[in-house]
Amino acid sequence: MVLSSITVNANTCPLCPENFRTETFLDCDLCGCSTSSGSFGFGTLSNANFVGVRYIYQSFESRNGIFENSPKSEETFNTYQIWAQVPINNKFFITANVPYQDLTRRFQGRNENLNGLGDISAIGWYKLEFFKRRKLDASDVNYNSPKESSGHSLQFGLGIKLPTGKFEEALTDNVNPGFQVGTGSVDGIFSLGYNYGGDRIGVNTLMSYYLKGENKNEYQFGNQLSYSVNVYTVFSTDKMNIMPFAGLSGDVYDSIIQYGETLADTDGDILNASIGSELAIEKFIFGVSYTLPVNQNLFGDNVESIQRFSVYVNFAL
Repeated sequence: MVLSSITVNANTCPLCPENFRTETFLDCDLCGCSTSSGSFGFGTLSNANFVGVRYIYQSFESRNGIFENSPKSEETFNTYQIWAQVPINNKFFITANVPYQDLTRRFQGRNENLNGLGDISAIGWYKLEFFKRRKLDASDVNYNSPKESSGHSLQFGLGIKLPTGKFEEALTDNVNPGFQVGTGSVDGIFSLGYNYGGDRIGVNTLMSYYLKGENKNEYQFGNQLSYSVNVYTVFSTDKMNIMPFAGLSGDVYDSIIQYGETLADTDGDILNASIGSELAIEKFIFGVSYTLPVNQNLFGDNVESIQRFSVYVNFAL
């Protein structure tokens, strides 16, 4: 998961409640489905250390044929996640994601349902924060004064996705082969993020690359590049934060490989626009986001992403 993320800098947000230590949470939605967006995993805006639950709704429409009037199937992906962030020290932290999948496909009046544990993922992160010397006046810098945060930081992530979700080879004949509870493969995750948090406005970017492995069925989902850019603002009182945000995110998918052969029309790309907000009250963080595609070309235009919605509740540790 985003992956995208939102961040607020604790040193540059004097109105943030004292109970919240504001850091960056970076995670991706790794539900094991090829067409699910890795950039859709919005992290918490408010707290670096937490455990929580998140619900993600995604809908797709697939055309079962080569003609414009070919019959279409409607697919709904419901993902229920337990997620958490655990600090190692002030520079290293670990994020983890345990999803449960409930997928439904409706085609020519018939419903098909899959559900079960999805693919568990974990990412280790290193945070590089940039500091500055406090100025005595507009031009002079006191080199003996304590350093203070500049609001700029970089995050480097290295992680793994485990094949804990069931992969069914018979379902690969569907137009949308992402209709799976899991991939059946071990995948690597490589991430790089940049964040800036000011008094009222913040910006962050994240880029993640997913190196997909081959499963025991000799089936390999295409490697995936995910990216996101988000802008947020902060409205604070003594007891709560309200943080609306807007952003762009996207994914680029390589082709699927089966039995050593590259499958035609199994690559693609998508660009999304998202809006949302977060409310932080005492130790509870409530978040919501809504995403619509701006431009997409998935599986030779035979699969169309309709909309996505996410809501989460976290408890600060």
